[in-house]
Amino acid sequence: MDVADLTWADDEYVWHPFTPMTVHRREHPPIIARAEGFWLFDIHGQRYLDGISSLWCNVHGHHVPEIDQAIRRQLDLVAHSTMLGLGNVPSIELAQKLVKLAPAGLNKVFYSDSGSTAVEAALKIAYQYHRQKSSPEERSLFVTISQAYHGDTIGSVSVGGIDLFHQVYGKLLFKTLQLPAPVAYRFPEGFDRDSYLEWTFKEAERIITENASTIAAVVMEPTVQGAAGILVHPQGYLKHIRAITARLGIPLICDEVAVGFGRTGTMFACEQEHVAPDMLCLAKGLTGGYLPLAATLTQDYIYEAFLGEPQLGRTFFHGHTFTGNPLGCAAAIANLELFEAKQLLDHVKEMSALAANKLAALSDQPNVGEIRQQGMMIGIELVANRGLKTSYDPALRIGHQVTLAARKHGVIIRPLGDVIVLMPALAMPGDLLELLCDVTLKSINEVCKKDHAV
Repeated sequence: MDVADLTWADDEYVWHPFTPMTVHRREHPPIIARAEGFWLFDIHGQRYLDGISSLWCNVHGHHVPEIDQAIRRQLDLVAHSTMLGLGNVPSIELAQKLVKLAPAGLNKVFYSDSGSTAVEAALKIAYQYHRQKSSPEERSLFVTISQAYHGDTIGSVSVGGIDLFHQVYGKLLFKTLQLPAPVAYRFPEGFDRDSYLEWTFKEAERIITENASTIAAVVMEPTVQGAAGILVHPQGYLKHIRAITARLGIPLICDEVAVGFGRTGTMFACEQEHVAPDMLCLAKGLTGGYLPLAATLTQDYIYEAFLGEPQLGRTFFHGHTFTGNPLGCAAAIANLELFEAKQLLDHVKEMSALAANKLAALSDQPNVGEIRQQGMMIGIELVANRGLKTSYDPALRIGHQVTLAARKHGVIIRPLGDVIVLMPALAMPGDLLELLCDVTLKSINEVCKKDHAV
C-alpha cells in the first residue's frame, strides 16, 4: 500500500486502544514502518526517538541481534504449541531463570499473554486458593490502592482505582477495598506532607486488619504507581504492607508489570525493600519488548492448594491459547541473558542520575508542579498554577499538546493526562537520553508559555 492508502485505511478500519478516535483521525499521528536501535521510522521516512520504550516495554532497543537470532532459531523448531497438558522447551528454561531471579520462594510460574492477564490470573488463583486450602474459607474481597492501575480486563479493572474506568464499567466490576495512596503532592486540609503520609500508613493497617477475615489478597504496584502518573511511594510502605499481610495470613500480590525488569533500578522493585510477595505479576519488559508474554509467579504453599486427583476439581481452570508461546519464551531468555552480559542494571543507575540532573532545569518552570522519578520511570506533572497546585482545564489537553510539540522535534512521548511521562528503553545511551530530556524541556516550555486562559 502507498502512503495515502495506508493513512486512509488506518482511519477506515483500525480502532486504536486508549485513543480518542475523533482526534486520531484529525491529527493523523505517525504510522511506524520500521525501527532501529532506539529510533522509530514512519512511512514517510521521518525518524523519531522512542521516548516511551514502545509503551514501557522495550529494554535493549529495537532490532537487537541477540533477541532477533533467538527468535529465528526457535522459529526453525516450533513457533507455537499449546501448554494445556503439554510442555515446550523454552517455557521450561525460562521458568527456571525467572525462579532464580525472583525473590525467594516464588517457585511456580504460570504463563499468560499480557500484564492484565497476569493480574487476572493472580486474582483467580487467590480466590480459589482460599476455597481449597486445608481450612477452606469464603474470602472474596480484594484490597488495592487508590489510583491504582492493574490492567483493562474486568478483574484487573475491578482492583484498579482509575475513576474514569469505574464510571464507565462500574456495574460490571466486583467490590474492592481501597487504601489511600501514600503520596503527598496534594493532601487534605488539616495535614502537612509528613502527617498525611503517616496517616496513610496507619489507615492501611486499620483497613486491612478490620477486614482480614474476608480479604482474599492485597494487590499493589510496589514502589511506583505507573499509570496513576508515576506516583512514587515513600521508602518503607511496601515493607509495611508486607508485614501486615504476613501477620494476618493474607496473600500479597505484587504487580510488577510496569516496574519490573530493571525499570526502577533493581531487577524487581520489591527487592528494594527486601520483600518477597506471595504472587508476582510480570509482563512488559519480560521479552525485551518483542512479543506478548506474561507470567504470574507464586509461592509453593499457594500452588500446593491446587494439587489433587482430577475428580476433586482442584485444577486451576484458566489458560490462554498462546500461553507460554515458544517464540515469546525464547525472546525472554535472550533478554534476560543480555541483562547480565551488558550489566544493564549498572547502566540504569547511571542513566537515572543523568536524567535527574538534566530535568533539574525544570525546577524553576512555573507550570511544573512536581517531577517524580524512580529509576527510569519519570513523571512531570504540569499545573496551571504551581503555588496553588491547580490543574489545567482537562479540555486543554496540555499533556497531549506537549507530545505534539515533541513529535515536531523528532521525539515520541505519551502523557498520562497532564503528567508527561519519560520511559526510555533501559539500554538507551547517555547522548540519546540527553536528547530526550532536552526535547521534553523545550516542548514543555513551548506549550506552557502560551496563554491558556479559558
